[in-house]
Amino acid sequence: MVYVIDATNPLDGLQRVHERVSGVQYFLEHHYGVFYILTNAPLSESEDRPDGNYYLAQCQVEDIQSSDWQNIILPSEDMSFQDMDIFNGHLVLFVNKKSFPALCSVNLPIKFNSVNQLEIENLDPWFFPLPSSQCNIVPGSNHDFMNPVYRVVLSSPVMPGVVVDYNMSERIFSIVQQEKVRDIPGDCGSCSLAYELDTSEHLDPLNDKDKNNLNIELQRWKDFSGAYCCKTKEVISHDGVRVPLTILYSRKAWQRGQSPGLLEGYGAYGEVLDKSWCSDRLSLLDRGWVLAFADVRGGGGHSLWHKYGSGLNKCNSIYDFTSCGNYLVSEGYVHRDRLGAIGFSAGGLLVGAAINMNPNLFRAAILKVPFLDACNTLLDPSLPLTLLDYEEFGNPQIQSQFESILSYSPYDNIPRDACLPSMLVTASFHDSRVGVWEAAKWVARTRDIACSHCSRSVILKTNMTGGHFGEGGCYSQCEETAYDYAFLMKTIGNVNGNK
Repeated sequence: MVYVIDATNPLDGLQRVHERVSGVQYFLEHHYGVFYILTNAPLSESEDRPDGNYYLAQCQVEDIQSSDWQNIILPSEDMSFQDMDIFNGHLVLFVNKKSFPALCSVNLPIKFNSVNQLEIENLDPWFFPLPSSQCNIVPGSNHDFMNPVYRVVLSSPVMPGVVVDYNMSERIFSIVQQEKVRDIPGDCGSCSLAYELDTSEHLDPLNDKDKNNLNIELQRWKDFSGAYCCKTKEVISHDGVRVPLTILYSRKAWQRGQSPGLLEGYGAYGEVLDKSWCSDRLSLLDRGWVLAFADVRGGGGHSLWHKYGSGLNKCNSIYDFTSCGNYLVSEGYVHRDRLGAIGFSAGGLLVGAAINMNPNLFRAAILKVPFLDACNTLLDPSLPLTLLDYEEFGNPQIQSQFESILSYSPYDNIPRDACLPSMLVTASFHDSRVGVWEAAKWVARTRDIACSHCSRSVILKTNMTGGHFGEGGCYSQCEETAYDYAFLMKTIGNVNGNK
């Protein structure tokens, strides 16, 4: 539940915003006597359940407990609201536009006049210019309520992180700084103008053309698209749904139909895969590897993407992942015997289940602090995350949900006498999220019932001091990454076949 309290008269106590309804969420921002509420509550009495689509509601402070908020702001058909931030003169909206992240600002206060419902386009929003639709957007420390400048950090698989200030009053932006990358030839980098890139359709015409054209002309972001190719494809899954697949490779080292590849997935909790710049990847890319990121159902995306890959629909995530793997092979991005997979935490469940369903698809896999023993873990309510995970995976104490979990749980579905790929399974002794025993049990059972020859290449690596996110510090992270890459190169090899 969400409660509000009057800071000028705290003795009045808490006021409940709305009665608790399963699946309904409320996020509130206060602005000079008005609440702006981001919610997925049903818009009409005929809707008995929330459909996952969020909208903005506006009401006066004194009307917050009203059961019917009249002033509504709706997203357009190709857009969904994700989050918001509020300032003295502007409302910042985090949106998903055509399945890609974007930001826009709207001038405050919002006037409804005689109309109770408005679409976002009616408010003259300014969509922040972005260098690419594949950008990862992270807000900066925007704590000054009176400041019209909004700071974000932008990054993409081929663009190092760049700090950008967006002036919402003048509708211009300035680049503060960009991460420098060494040891990449100077002619491989390019300086791209905002309006030349593939998100130009997101940009609204600005009033003062001369001023803004001068601003854009001076503002350039450097990327390495000349050296590395990054593209997003749509893969058809088992039920016809199109799954976004981001593919990254070196223009110089990649060889069609011969390169090794690594497919990463997560597909849980509505989280979007992190595809921001990572210099560690250059080690694999320059050796001819293809790195791919599968945004399977269960992860982030449009409003229902998470719902269709969680609970009783969890198998959709697994089918999406195997479809993406098959696409990489069939389209010639990766050699058919040289595809690897990697998953972290709940992504380990995804990869483990995909291996059980299609053991011949992958040559090697890395499962990092993986959630593998789903049935037994969810049957133990004394564990820290069990009760919270009922919403994500289901409650095995309910027969239908138990059968669903049992059908894909990696520990319970290891194929007997099957030839499984080489696997590196990592665990942390002090992991409070995924018990260290899950990886140990799964490795022991794999060695016991899978092909006796293949099971020799299943490695368990346990960190006796770290937690769920490993050990802190730059050097320990570099050492862990080097170990992972060494395993991949040993089991799969590089583009020329050398290991």
